[in-house]
Amino acid sequence: MPTSPLHTSSTSAIVLSLTQAIVEHRLLPGTKLTEQKLGAEFGVSRTLVRQALLQLAQQKLVTLEPARGAFVASPSVQEAREVFAVRRMLEVEMVRQFARQVTATQLRALRQHVRREQAAVQQHNIHGRTELLGDFHVRMAELMGNQVLAQMLGELISRCDLITLMYQSSSAAAHSHDEHAQIVQALAARDAERAAQLTHDHLLHVEANLGLELPRRSRKTRHTPAQP
Repeated sequence: MPTSPLHTSSTSAIVLSLTQAIVEHRLLPGTKLTEQKLGAEFGVSRTLVRQALLQLAQQKLVTLEPARGAFVASPSVQEAREVFAVRRMLEVEMVRQFARQVTATQLRALRQHVRREQAAVQQHNIHGRTELLGDFHVRMAELMGNQVLAQMLGELISRCDLITLMYQSSSAAAHSHDEHAQIVQALAARDAERAAQLTHDHLLHVEANLGLELPRRSRKTRHTPAQP
């Protein structure tokens, strides 16, 4: 049965509200999300709540456990470190190759993407800037015409999205945007080695700025989060 526009709107509103609560630390990792309680809070059926939780699970923001229910995801620090290590292996070489073949049309597309990042950062659009900052890396692979690499990067980035959403500060997000702009400048200059080094350093900075070394309690008290 097709979903009605009203149901779609209600589900989207729940997803948006819960996402905001997670990234603003009003819902902390491991928090149980009860369908009945959420239904009462939003004034909707448990069916709509269940659909919203399923969408959040697909986005890796919520974990669904059989016989236990839904919980705000608690990403592993070790997993995050491994993801960033693999990203550095892939992306440094990708950028080096891209610098050797980049076209004016591709540069225009990247510059447009960077402008959208800047707007999201300036508007304090936490979810939007998280998505755009992560997509910058996938966008390069797409512009190169390498769909396999784009898919691999997309999967890797999605695995660290929650950690980035939760633990990157607004100032760190702005710094990430600035580094993306510098990478585009190096690409425009066809300076493959500089572009590769900037990418390597950028990914190290993103990981360092997440504060993964801090105890869980310390992380909870950090400033409102943001993204790579």
